[in-house]
Amino acid sequence: MKNKLTLAVVLLGYLALPMSMSGTTVALPQIGAALGASGGALQWVVTGYFLTASSFMLVAGSTGDLFGRRRIYRLGAATYALGSLVAALTPHVLLLDVARTVTGVGAAGVMAGGGAILASTFTGGERTKAFAAMGTTAGVGMAIGPTLAGWLVGALGWRATFGAFAVTGLLLLAGTVAMAESRAQRRARVDWLGAVSFIAGLASIMFAITQSSRAGWTSPLVLGLLAAGAGFLGVFAAAERRSANPVLDLTLLGNRRFVGWLLAGVVMVLGFGGMMSFLPTYLQGASAMSARDSGLVMLFSTAPTLALPILTSRLVNRGVSPRMLITGGLLLIAIGNAWLTRLHPGIGGAELLGPLLTVGIGIGLATGLIDAQAMNQVDRSRTGMAAGLLNTVRGGTQTLVMALFGSVLITVLTSRLGGEQADRVATGELAGAHQAAQLTDAWQLVLWGIAGLTALGALAVATLLAPPREVVQPAEPVAAPA
Repeated sequence: MKNKLTLAVVLLGYLALPMSMSGTTVALPQIGAALGASGGALQWVVTGYFLTASSFMLVAGSTGDLFGRRRIYRLGAATYALGSLVAALTPHVLLLDVARTVTGVGAAGVMAGGGAILASTFTGGERTKAFAAMGTTAGVGMAIGPTLAGWLVGALGWRATFGAFAVTGLLLLAGTVAMAESRAQRRARVDWLGAVSFIAGLASIMFAITQSSRAGWTSPLVLGLLAAGAGFLGVFAAAERRSANPVLDLTLLGNRRFVGWLLAGVVMVLGFGGMMSFLPTYLQGASAMSARDSGLVMLFSTAPTLALPILTSRLVNRGVSPRMLITGGLLLIAIGNAWLTRLHPGIGGAELLGPLLTVGIGIGLATGLIDAQAMNQVDRSRTGMAAGLLNTVRGGTQTLVMALFGSVLITVLTSRLGGEQADRVATGELAGAHQAAQLTDAWQLVLWGIAGLTALGALAVATLLAPPREVVQPAEPVAAPA
């Protein structure tokens, strides 16, 4: 019973916390009007949360291994609730920015701590089922999260929505009573240099990526941030080699199978992250779909994630090869992207059903399977570190994919239409059939690229997850009879 309550609390976090980002995006116009804010100060309401949530994942997970995973989860839930409450009551956008940045730190503790708690609470087939349930919950959040968050903002207003997030944080905090504490057997000192340099390095790089669409990849701001990020991460790598208790044990990356599952998470996000974020804009511009209809069409790609993770866990527990399942899932995502290159102005839901459903089935096979199998490759003392690394890599990949997807679209359109028109066309503001055709050509080029990279990634994952070859010992020579 206690394990079931633990699972329920962790799943609530994985369902609700991502909505804190999508709901805030929907609420930006209301927030700007209420607080008299615009530009970078307003955008930081979203960016600050995302940057700190992603940057603190690894540190939160590793710290949980040292001081207790439930303790870090509790601290994360309390910080998330406090940040959300301040956001609901704030009179000024700068205080809102600070509150949201702090809320992201709390979200990191909840997300990284939650994965580690599942890994330390469940073993064997039960662990596979638990992570499959986590995958299904993430699928539900993916499918209804933006819609539900938008409804909350529309029905209750942005302040009440932040208040609802604060209540969720309190529920997560209360739910930790049902959790058992776990930590590494050996209590070690915190690797402060590693923690600070990693957070600074990753935050600098991710902030550079988020600014690239506005300032351009060659702007001094973006180049300076990328250089600073590379420098900090260089310090981090040097510190981890020397530290007796590193934030990231680099020997973990020497585990070929763990790296394989880590790469699988990257490839999965590569295959759907940009497409799912930008396709509704294309459909509204080139096919004149309403926002509601384009949102319904996107359910084709998210609906399979509501059931397939549970089915996948059952197949694994019955002896089906996880390597075969993940390779097949990633190849399906590649095939779906290639099929989607048949995109054209005026395309309807019936034509999109096949490619989007194919992508969705691939996502459903991979979701939940990746975390469970990756955790099976590490010992219990490092589950927090592994969970934090998985979430960090996925979050960083999502940021990079979204930035690159939009950047490549605009670059292709600029070469054909000129810079002034490219930005408008990329966001679906079309002035005629010619611009719609050019946008479609750019989309097809990007989709072929994603399909090819995803297919290559699937083959790389299959190679990394291949079982080691058995070395055949030469037979002992037989002595000749005397």
